Amino acid sequence: MTTPLVYLDHAATTPMLPVAVEAMTRQLGGVGNASSLHASGRGARRVVEESREAIAGMIGARPGDVVFTSGGTESDNLALKGIFWARRAEDPRRTRILSTAIEHHAVLDPLHWLAESDGAEVELLPVSSEGVLDLESLRDSVARDPGSVALISVMWANNEVGSLQPIDEVVALAAEHRIPVHTDAVQALGQEPVDFAASGVDALTFTGHKVGGPYGVGALVVRRDLAVSALVHGGGQERDIRSGTLDVPAIAGLAAAVEASVKAQHDHAIRVAELRDDLVRRVCEVVPDAHLHGTPTGPTRLPGNAHLGFPGCEGDSLLMLLDARGIECSTGSACSAGVPQPSHVLLAMGCDDDQARHSLRFSLGHTTTPGDIDRLVEAIGPVVERARAARAR
Repeated sequence: MTTPLVYLDHAATTPMLPVAVEAMTRQLGGVGNASSLHASGRGARRVVEESREAIAGMIGARPGDVVFTSGGTESDNLALKGIFWARRAEDPRRTRILSTAIEHHAVLDPLHWLAESDGAEVELLPVSSEGVLDLESLRDSVARDPGSVALISVMWANNEVGSLQPIDEVVALAAEHRIPVHTDAVQALGQEPVDFAASGVDALTFTGHKVGGPYGVGALVVRRDLAVSALVHGGGQERDIRSGTLDVPAIAGLAAAVEASVKAQHDHAIRVAELRDDLVRRVCEVVPDAHLHGTPTGPTRLPGNAHLGFPGCEGDSLLMLLDARGIECSTGSACSAGVPQPSHVLLAMGCDDDQARHSLRFSLGHTTTPGDIDRLVEAIGPVVERARAARAR
């Protein structure tokens, strides 16, 4: 008999919700380009616009704010490059972009490209030992020359350690100087209350496969009165800032997943936070020197995130040993060309190279059960012992 898989990597991707599968499947047999004028095209367009309205209603946006993309990476690129180019075109002095040192690579890499290839002055602001933006550093950086800041980009919640960022304070500071704010909310939607209008941000990124929707579809939610230069030119779809034939089935699945996950968010957060707290407590009992990275478990942390350090171990070794036991999680490391690297997030939080390599991220989701936590707790002691023994050789 095959042992059931324990999947604790929902922050990377979470299984599709049945309602999303149903909504997407219902459209797969249809035909019609949403830009066509005939009946089939109008039918496809109706699905797209109804999906847009449903998503907007769930996240406190206007339908016209929602621009469909292929996912979080494209949305981040469109926000950063598109807003930067448009703002600099309006005023050539606007060459600075302020962000944090703990952003996802979907933000950091476009920023690096803009700095290397397009003259942007990128400032990655420091964070606390708990992975929270240093607001005084942001305030000082803005005050130094507010007129030169094209935009500010701060993630809603960190994907590795789960720390929520002070978006309200960032928006208030930026508003004093009319600087637009973008936030990567890929990890937050469905985990935390996310309201575009109430937050005051100007642009917000999310993606389908983090909320129980399909891969390859997401959105940039951006105020209609904020100029955004296009990355892709073609048919002029999506407000002429994201050309390309729309994926009607995927958009239908995305809308169903967003609606379901936002409606269930409160109860979901309570349930997975209880499981997460149980995981942290019991793992730290089995491995007494294990420790939590990021903000304390509570209102300043994503409910499903447990990022734990295991001194004397290599995170990659722990991951593979757990994987061999049918338990899937992730490390805090980025992997480049097969060579493990220390986590840039943990390094920014003040960890040394060794501390930035000895961690695992357990992220819980809608399929996580108490039995999954039991399996992990049963396995973690022997796995840590074996990983430490291997490293000591």
